[in-house]
Amino acid sequence: MSKDWRPYARHILDCISKIRRIEDRGDITTDDILYDAAVRNLQTLSEATQRLPDARKAEHPHIPWSEISGFRNILVHNYLGDIDPETVKRVVEESLEELTTAVKAMLDE
Repeated sequence: MSKDWRPYARHILDCISKIRRIEDRGDITTDDILYDAAVRNLQTLSEATQRLPDARKAEHPHIPWSEISGFRNILVHNYLGDIDPETVKRVVEESLEELTTAVKAMLDE
């Protein structure tokens, strides 16, 4: 693993920012282009979380790091067929703010 994890942290924040802009354009559960864009950014940010040092992640135990990694595998490999857009929307609405706060805190430390 690269010693400098900060570019990955910034990449996570960039993906979250893009997802927020995607949301501003419409409903990801009804627009397949917006849905695809949101899923792609979730994949990318999930991959980037795997590059963060375990010690840094341990400082933020309220973030479900292993679930984020697992979600990435589901998104990328599409194990179960089509991924429910409502599930993706729920992740976007309920999980990204806390992740943003944790990653920003990592960068500030």
